[in-house]
Formats: sequence, C-alpha cells, structure tokens
Amino acid sequence: MNRTDTFWDRIERTLVGLLGAVAMVVGVVQVVGRYFFPAYAISWAEEVIVYLVVWGVMIISSQLVRTDGHVRPDLVLRLAGPNGQRWMEAFNCLVALVFCIGMVWYGYLIAESSWMLDEHSSTDFSFPMWIYYAALPVGGLLMTVRYSIRLYRYLFRFDPATMTVGHTAEHDLMAPAGGDAKSATTN
Repeated sequence: MNRTDTFWDRIERTLVGLLGAVAMVVGVVQVVGRYFFPAYAISWAEEVIVYLVVWGVMIISSQLVRTDGHVRPDLVLRLAGPNGQRWMEAFNCLVALVFCIGMVWYGYLIAESSWMLDEHSSTDFSFPMWIYYAALPVGGLLMTVRYSIRLYRYLFRFDPATMTVGHTAEHDLMAPAGGDAKSATTN
C-alpha cells in the first residue's frame, strides 16, 4: 500500500480481496468435490463465483477512476499541452459522470424490479437476484463520487506537474529509494 491510500481506498481493496478469496475458495471446494467427492459436490459454485467477481469488478472500478487506470485512447491527450489536457480531462469527467449517473439510475431500477418481483436464480441455490443486480448501482455510485472528485480537481485544483497524462503523483511515491519514478512504474 502506498502513502496516498485513504481509508476508503483500503476498504475497497480489502473488500475486493475478500470477494476474490471467497470466489477462489468456492471454486476449489467445487473442483475438489466434483472430482474426489461427487456426492458432496456443490452445483451452484459457478453461479456464486460469477456474482462475487461481478461485485468485485464493480467495486474496484472506483479505484481505476482514482488512479486513472480505465482503458482509453490517450494519444490525442498526450499531444496536447497541460492546459489542453486539463480541459479534455474535465470533459471526459463530465461524460463519465453522465454515464455513471445513468448506471446508478438504471441499475437501481433493475435491482428494485428484481426485489419487487422476488426474483431468484433458477439453480438449486435460488439466490436473490436483486443482490446481484445491486452491484451495478453501487459500482456506478462509487465511480460517480470518484469522477466528481476528479472533476473538481481538474477545474479548481489543477497542478500541471502532477495531473498530466502519463504522470501521476502515485508513480512518484512508488519510486524505489535512490531510483527514479520511471523505473518504478515499469516494474
């Protein structure tokens, strides 16, 4: 963990780590049961693994916003100067906010409909589907907050030394003692 992690960051990462660990344990139990103890094999393991992974992906997407880790074509951004990058990033944040707010709204409607209909999975596990669908608005809300923070920083706290594409303050903090930041990011 680096020095810029907040309590929120640690909670998200810990939660995603726990979800991944539980998914791995369920997978191992399912495989061992299937091949060595067929009478005790669980039929719903794949379903639960999918639910856990989807929740993990939706939660960790917030961290990708924070660290500028979402995949995007940034060739044009790299060609622009710091001021151009600032305004392109602000526009990107606005578009992302519209998308994330839509994700929250429609995800909420889907989860609510599933809850109202008392929808369950068709497996023996009969998992309540609203819990699975709720990953969408929760992930969207986390990203909405992160994009709002990012937009605020680009509009009111812009620092061209640390906020241009290809360079983040985190990269500097991860540099080994006596080394340069560039070698720390390529390892």
